[in-house]
Amino acid sequence: MLRRLSVRDIVLIDVLDLEFGAGLGAMTGETGAGKSILLDALGAALGARVAGSLVRAGSKNGSATAEFEIGADHPAWRWLGEQGYDIEDETLILRRVVGEEGRSRAFINDQPSSVSALRSLGSMLVEIHGQFDDRSLTNPAAHGLLLDAYAGLEGRGRAVRKLHAAWREAERELVSGRAEIEEARADADYVRHSVEELEELAPESDEEAVLDAERRSMQRAVAIAEDVSRAADALGAKGAEGRLSEAVRWLDAAAPKADGRLDPALAALDRAMTEMSEALREVDAAMEALAVDPNVLEQIEERLFALRGLARKHRMSVTDLATLRAKMNERLAFIEAGEERLIALQTAARQAREAYLAEARTLSAARAKAATGLDRAVMKELPPLKLERAKFRTEIATDEEGGTAEGIDRVSFTVATNPGSPFGPIDKTASGGELSRFLLALKVCLARREDGKTIIFDEIDRGVGGATAAAIGVRLRRLGEAGQALVITHAPQVAAEASRHWRINKAVTKQKGREVTTTEVVLLSEKERVAELARMLAGETVTKEAREAARSLLKQVPAA
Repeated sequence: MLRRLSVRDIVLIDVLDLEFGAGLGAMTGETGAGKSILLDALGAALGARVAGSLVRAGSKNGSATAEFEIGADHPAWRWLGEQGYDIEDETLILRRVVGEEGRSRAFINDQPSSVSALRSLGSMLVEIHGQFDDRSLTNPAAHGLLLDAYAGLEGRGRAVRKLHAAWREAERELVSGRAEIEEARADADYVRHSVEELEELAPESDEEAVLDAERRSMQRAVAIAEDVSRAADALGAKGAEGRLSEAVRWLDAAAPKADGRLDPALAALDRAMTEMSEALREVDAAMEALAVDPNVLEQIEERLFALRGLARKHRMSVTDLATLRAKMNERLAFIEAGEERLIALQTAARQAREAYLAEARTLSAARAKAATGLDRAVMKELPPLKLERAKFRTEIATDEEGGTAEGIDRVSFTVATNPGSPFGPIDKTASGGELSRFLLALKVCLARREDGKTIIFDEIDRGVGGATAAAIGVRLRRLGEAGQALVITHAPQVAAEASRHWRINKAVTKQKGREVTTTEVVLLSEKERVAELARMLAGETVTKEAREAARSLLKQVPAA
């Protein structure tokens, strides 16, 4: 339950610390005193959207802190564990700090949090029924969700939504797969021919560069081979080497008669013959290395021509042919396995629908049972609200062919306002006054207490008074007795049922020479409660009779 609410610099609130307890608490005050500011501050702590205008004028930041005490089995603890929060304390503290520019920071037990996490956690702790809840209660589209909330079927509803999404996704895959298979079948001949060409050529990703480099090298070899051959001839036995050998023979024959004068020449020629032999060996080696097989060069050129021709045909680079080959093979396999894949997709879609329908049928059966309980609960609330001759019924129309994310049911709240009258939609059958009371009965019944939430009612008693307001107050008190409920009210009959009563005042004070308006919230004593109830009964001029009526209202409330 909500134990404490601390507010700093929010709109007209300077400093405010409220302590709460079990049972029903009531807040009253004149119109415009600032009751909505309290709800805005609490909403900020619970993760609601905020704006910079929420910050009190003259302040840079405003903050709202809500402290809760919840049981060890409350679902909030499990959620916190799943989200990675390490909280050992039994108390949960939700805090929101809002800057004047509209930016905010969120904290859970002083651990930084996202606003969305704060909102998710807040929804588990507090349930607010505001003045404008009529929109959901009179909107048939929301009736199924309200019935699920009443019966605690939210988890099963989430399961149905998840299975519905899976079914729809399987259907989309079936439609897409069928279209792809039909398109592939139309291109089957082209794909098979392309695969044959690509498989026959078997292109590799870097093949063009390798072949082109090899061809260029061979072409260069062909271009210089003739010059190298001529050089080899010029250096060989018929060229320089032969001439040097002849010169050595002639000099060797003349040397004995030259008295040593030819010795230096012979030595130089010997060295020259050695260098000549080395040069000739290197030239021969080069000629061997540069030898080109014309057949190999022709094969390379033909391969390049074939690769580039196929690349032009498919309007891509030669490098991409290897990828195309893989894709075409995949597409051919897809075509050949089309029937099997189509059957698999059809089976998956059918199974997904069957899983959805099975869960939806279970939810439908639970809703039918819950509807009976809700109808009894609402009917029990009608007589005290002066609707003893009216009837309420939850109608459920089931359509398995038109299943939606919310299931196979169309849930609607219907009423019959007079004996013998036909049932009709609640928003079209009941008159204005009747509708308000029907909705109040629903709100009380739909405010489930077993989930450990704090229930807040914001002026749900508007437009009613007297015995009807008293009946509302009794029901709110019973809700509070089961846990904790808070009500913002203008009805003295409702406020009298509360175990705690606060008055919200707007005060004007002088601060630093200027007038400042602030909102104050005061916990009333028994005597002050009498005065406040008397004001609510009589207006500005409180009479002795009004005070007596106020005391009478308080005496009628059973002791806590």
